[in-house]
Amino acid sequence: MKGGASPEIAIGHEIPTFVREATFHHWNRYAAVNDEFYDIHMDDEAGRAAGYTSAIGMGNLQWAYMHNVVRGWVGEHGRLLTMTCQFRGPSLRNSIVRARGIVRGSRTEGDHQEVELEVWTENGTGERMAVGSATVLITLAGGGQ
Repeated sequence: MKGGASPEIAIGHEIPTFVREATFHHWNRYAAVNDEFYDIHMDDEAGRAAGYTSAIGMGNLQWAYMHNVVRGWVGEHGRLLTMTCQFRGPSLRNSIVRARGIVRGSRTEGDHQEVELEVWTENGTGERMAVGSATVLITLAGGGQ
């Protein structure tokens, strides 16, 4: 998609997955930018005290990964119009987080295509940790933006 928009984006098309390992290194960088140095995100004991097996990642980091998967797919030929997110579960330290998406609807008007996506993050076993939707506007090949 990055190199140019396809004239037809089929319903059911899966967009490329965005993958990150949920490590303290990634969390620390995110916390530094967002001033989110809370014990539950930095200390395994605090995570266990809250009922988890370790420290847990920031929910908004999952939200950022969902943005990454969409922006990575549309590239310079599209823009994000709307995105929703509902958190369902935490990312645990040293787990794999995948942001994924699938086309659920599409309509073309002139030289633009509006695409509805189902987006989510999932852990290494495929359990969804955050779910949502996104709407993007894509400029078709030969169109101006």
